[in-house]
Amino acid sequence: MKNTHKILVPNMLPIHFNLLINVFRQYGYDMELLLSDDRKVVDEGLKHVHNDTCYPALLVIGQFMDALGSGKYDPDKTALLITQTGGGCRASNYLHLLRKSLADTYPNVPVISLNFSGLEKGDGFELTIPLILKLLYGVLYGDLLMLLYNQCLPYEINAGDTDKKLAQWEERLAQRINDGKARPNKKIYKEIIEDFASIKRSDEKKPKVGIIGEIYVKYSPLANNNLEEFLVSEGCEPVMPGLLDFCLYCVNNNVKDGEIYNFRSKWVFGSKIVYKILYKMHRTMIKAIEEHGEFDPPHDFEFLKGEADKYIHQGVKMGEGWLITAEMAALAQTGVENIICTQPFGCLPNHVVAKGMSRVIKDNFPHANIVAIDYDPGATKVNQENRIKLMLANAIKGE
Repeated sequence: MKNTHKILVPNMLPIHFNLLINVFRQYGYDMELLLSDDRKVVDEGLKHVHNDTCYPALLVIGQFMDALGSGKYDPDKTALLITQTGGGCRASNYLHLLRKSLADTYPNVPVISLNFSGLEKGDGFELTIPLILKLLYGVLYGDLLMLLYNQCLPYEINAGDTDKKLAQWEERLAQRINDGKARPNKKIYKEIIEDFASIKRSDEKKPKVGIIGEIYVKYSPLANNNLEEFLVSEGCEPVMPGLLDFCLYCVNNNVKDGEIYNFRSKWVFGSKIVYKILYKMHRTMIKAIEEHGEFDPPHDFEFLKGEADKYIHQGVKMGEGWLITAEMAALAQTGVENIICTQPFGCLPNHVVAKGMSRVIKDNFPHANIVAIDYDPGATKVNQENRIKLMLANAIKGE
C-alpha cells in the first residue's frame, strides 16, 4: 500500500509538519497536509463526533471526512495518519472514533496511528531509527523557524519579508534533509538566525503574548481561529513554546514514573538516555540563539521543570499536565505577563492545570494578565476575539 496510497495528514503545526512530511516522502511515503480551515470542517465533524467528546477530535475527524467527501481523493487509494500520545485523556480515543466514522461510508480507507506508546502493534508503518532521527531534526528546525518567524513578523518594515524568508528556509532545510545533511548544528543554526536577523524591522515595543494550553488547540490555526495571525494584527508579538518541549515532557514523564513508583525497566532506562539526547540537542539550539543575541531563546526545559515544582507535582501528567503550569509560570517569570490559555471546552486536564493553577501564579505575579479561552463548535470567533481584545487592552495599558 505504500506504493499505491496517498496518506492524508491533519494540520496542526504548518511549519513543522511541512518539514516532517518531507522526511516521510524521502522514505517513499506519499503524504499531503490538509489545510482546510472553514466552517465545513466543524460541521462535518459534528456529523460524526459528539460535541462533548473533544473539540480536537471533532476537528481532526471533520477535516478527514471533509477531504474524503471532496472528490479530490480516491478512497481506495487513500490512507489517514493520526498522531497519538496514548495519555489518559479522551485523545486516546481518536483512533477508534475515526474508524467508527469511516465504517459506513469509507470502510476501505485505512487509518495509521503514529505513536510511541504501543497503542497499536502490527506491520505496515515502520519507524526506523534513521527516520525517527530525521523527524526529530525536523522538530528542532521547526521550533527555530517558528520562534524566529514570530519575533520578526510583528516588526517587519517591508510586508512579506518574513513570510518570504520562512518559505526560503523551509525549502532549503527540506533539501538539506533530502541530501542526507539533516543533523542540526551550531553552524546551520547560526546561518538561519543571521538570515532572519537581516530582515528590516522596527524598534517599536509591542506587548508580548504567550500562548499555552492543550497541544492541538494551542498550535493549530484551524482550532484556535488563526490566533497567532490575530495577535499580530492587533499589534502584539506571539510567544509560542516549541514542540520539542512537549516531546521532552513526554519522555521525562516516563523517567518520573520510575522515580515515583520506585521501579526499574528497560523503558525507564531508555527514556533517560533519550531525554539526555533531546535535552542536549535543545541546549545547542538555545546556545546558538543566546550567542547571536538578537532574539529571545526558548525556555530551557530544566528551567521549566523547576518552575513546575514551585506549583505542582510532576506526577500530574494527564494530557499536557504540569507542562501547562510550567509554561505559564516561566512566561510570567521571564517578563511575558500576557498569557492566553487555549483549551477545548470541557478539557479536564486543562481546567486543573491551567485554570486551576492560574490564580496561584497570579498571586506570585500580580501583573500577570492571564485569560483562558474555550474553543468548541458553539463558541464564536467574535466572542473569542472580543475576550482577547479585552485582555490586550489591559496589556497595552500596562506598557
